[in-house]
Amino acid sequence: MGIDREFESAKQQYAELGVDVEQALGVLASIPISIHCWQGDDVRGFEGSGGEIGGGLAVTGSYPGRARNVEELRADFEKALSLIPGRHRLNLHAMYGEFGGSRVDRDAISFEHFRGWVEWAPARVPGVDFNPTCFAHPKASEFTLAHADAGIRDFWIEHCRRCREIASAIGAALGSPCVNNIWIPDGMKDTPADRAGPRRRLEGALDAIFEKPNDPSMLLDSLEGKLFGIGSESYVVGSHEFYYGYAVRHGKLLCLDSGHFHPTESVADKISAVLCHLDRVLLHVSRGVRWDSDHVVKFDDSLREIAREIVAGGFLSRVHIGLDYFDASINRVAAWVIGVRAMQKALLAGLLEPTERLRAAEADGDYTARLAL
Repeated sequence: MGIDREFESAKQQYAELGVDVEQALGVLASIPISIHCWQGDDVRGFEGSGGEIGGGLAVTGSYPGRARNVEELRADFEKALSLIPGRHRLNLHAMYGEFGGSRVDRDAISFEHFRGWVEWAPARVPGVDFNPTCFAHPKASEFTLAHADAGIRDFWIEHCRRCREIASAIGAALGSPCVNNIWIPDGMKDTPADRAGPRRRLEGALDAIFEKPNDPSMLLDSLEGKLFGIGSESYVVGSHEFYYGYAVRHGKLLCLDSGHFHPTESVADKISAVLCHLDRVLLHVSRGVRWDSDHVVKFDDSLREIAREIVAGGFLSRVHIGLDYFDASINRVAAWVIGVRAMQKALLAGLLEPTERLRAAEADGDYTARLAL
């Protein structure tokens, strides 16, 4: 009863500022967040390799209870969903197929390896998103799509082509567009002698991957850049600027990962900037601590600013929100729940903002009132 009284009091106070709390909650309930499967098993997947993920990625911690197979991962995911309000999407990596104990290389995967996920999904999630897995593989020890060896480059091109086909089939089967996001670890630890060459090779590889047109009702292509990573501190081939230009030129989604920029850069500020030139963006919400360390998202100032920009800019229909972190030092189900609910709290804070009053004060040059509000 105490919570009910406080809620009614809050509704009245917000109403005095011109904010309809019930409407805000209704909008929040309609926003799906794409929840990343790889938090549940420390980015190991089900290919049976059992090795380190590599590619500048690292998962730390040894909390017990990591999902060891697809059944355990689904059970853990369902438990997390039971503790999160609303209906949310699942985000899969290509390494999470059901391979029946056989070794299926990345350039040979097909929709059949993900049919089980599609059959599982309708009663639990409104849609599924997808990602090529261009790491944790012998042919990803150096470069992938930007590799100087045409044979290795062609291997990853074929992998990404097949992932697009799988994503398109998933979108068609579930009646919801599948966002297929490409991230590669290609880069160099120290200053390269040739920055342009690998980027030209990456551009050619992307052209080959996207040669077959996509049906946006089934498949949305996305590209994810990065500033630096472990082992690529000095140079990343697929930088933000490279992918931004490619996305604008070819009509692709740009993925903004909140851990992939310099700590002093504002991802919130980038959203309205890139949406001046792109129809949609993909947002990967993470929390970096001194570097792209993929900590569990919490309700902090950075997250609030990102959510506020999405809401205040009227971008809810143009920003696909997903999470991307992996912490093996805490309960993995709790990590999902804490992160998604933090994202929802941040969105609710944005929805409860008296945006029109703030804009009116700004238009009048009353920056004092803007700050006070």
